Amino acid sequence: MRLSAMGDVAMTVPVLRAFVKQYPTVKITVISRPFFKPFFDGIPNLEFFAFDEKERHKGFSGLLKLFSDVKKLKIDAFADLHNVLRSKIVSLLFALSGKKRATVDKGREGKKELTRAENKIFRQLPTMFERHAKVFEELGFPLDLSSRSVGTTFPEKETLSADILEIIGDENQKLIGIAPFAQYNSKVYPQDLMQEVIAKLAENKSYKILLFGGGKKEVEILDSFSKPFENVINMAGKIKFQQELQLISNLDIMLSMDSGNAHIAAMLGVKVITLWGATHPYAGFLPFNQSIENALTSDRNQYPKLPTSVYGNKIVEGYEDAMRTISPEKIVNSIQSQLS
Repeated sequence: MRLSAMGDVAMTVPVLRAFVKQYPTVKITVISRPFFKPFFDGIPNLEFFAFDEKERHKGFSGLLKLFSDVKKLKIDAFADLHNVLRSKIVSLLFALSGKKRATVDKGREGKKELTRAENKIFRQLPTMFERHAKVFEELGFPLDLSSRSVGTTFPEKETLSADILEIIGDENQKLIGIAPFAQYNSKVYPQDLMQEVIAKLAENKSYKILLFGGGKKEVEILDSFSKPFENVINMAGKIKFQQELQLISNLDIMLSMDSGNAHIAAMLGVKVITLWGATHPYAGFLPFNQSIENALTSDRNQYPKLPTSVYGNKIVEGYEDAMRTISPEKIVNSIQSQLS
């Protein structure tokens, strides 16, 4: 069970792909929001159960119905990958019915030590993938998440639909995705610097740069980014979510903030360059199977309190320009080195 958010749900996918490969006789049922079902399409021995938040599974009585609904599937063990009140209640119900259960340890104490302003303990914490794997280990299914083991678990690139090809063309160019937004401003690279990154990349006509986002304001910003260049295309609002996954699977590289798009690209086996402002990959959210060298972080010599937050929702006075210490040249060089 993992209900939200988008990036967190995406982070369960590589772990589940590793699971079904290493335990091919075990059936998994994923409980999540209907919107996230495409994440799990095509995974063998995996069934998706849609959580109906607005009606059937709403409130405490709804959780009782959820337990009843899922119990009919003859569940033997319950893995709580969310560790919130809703999932804890369902987990308890399974325990009371005599079933095995295990809950993810989010490592809240370690994250407090990493993000506090005074007496900060700056160290790499276990990744969320390792924490998820620990849940399955407690249920009797230890997992190998090493690169050697998971390298063959990524899905094949999907064939691009005619709708997508009509928008992006079918020239033989390197496809670079850029997702320049995040839930909190402290995780968003400054627009003027992002424009520099896009302009520099667009100089290379063997590149096609595809911009991802959503919402009216983001679409307007992406339009302004793409307008001056023939090989820069704003994809926001032009294709459906499932088509977006199809397109992302075909990227040669994704440039993203510390946000859901980074984890979506990573779960599809795409190389990802991530930019970090108030947050830091040491909190455990580096995208799956990605090198720490591809996580470009703000300068801690100039901003020693970084990271100031796990999720980017904490505002620290004087740290608004931290991401300006990541130069556009460094970003472009990182992308180009991965594409060479």
